[in-house]
Amino acid sequence: MTRKAKRLYSIGAMVLVVGAAAGLVLTALSSSVAYFQSPTDLVKNQPGPAQRIRLGGLVEDGSVKRDGSSHVTFRVTDSVDSVPVTYTGILPDLFREGQGVIAEGTLGPDRVFVADTVLAKHDEKYMPKEVVDDLKARGLWEDGKGLVQKPEKTVSAAPAGAGS
Repeated sequence: MTRKAKRLYSIGAMVLVVGAAAGLVLTALSSSVAYFQSPTDLVKNQPGPAQRIRLGGLVEDGSVKRDGSSHVTFRVTDSVDSVPVTYTGILPDLFREGQGVIAEGTLGPDRVFVADTVLAKHDEKYMPKEVVDDLKARGLWEDGKGLVQKPEKTVSAAPAGAGS
């Protein structure tokens, strides 16, 4: 084998090893990826039953219901659509109606989002970047002013047994 052939063979082997390693890393990470979706995206596109999602928007005014234990239901809205959310656990201290929130979990067959993690804003000026980007794209957010239009339209969850 000539020097040129050895060098070409070595480079090819390195590219193959790096490609295989990258493929293994991406495969391992794909199971833990949670895709960000707004309520409108979730209403339009039905995700798979086991697909993890990060639902972002604003907690709809008047929607928070507590049952006396650690179980809470509320609605997340992007001022176009809203999605019912159920969560069991301790909510962040700054969680309240009208504020930005990201809930991570899965969408149940009854179209109710079952969250296992809820993140709330941490001060008066903070809104999760994904939520701000989505609201800006819809023309509902201005830098320095915040939300320029309050949510109006809501979408109810499908009745129990619908689509079965």
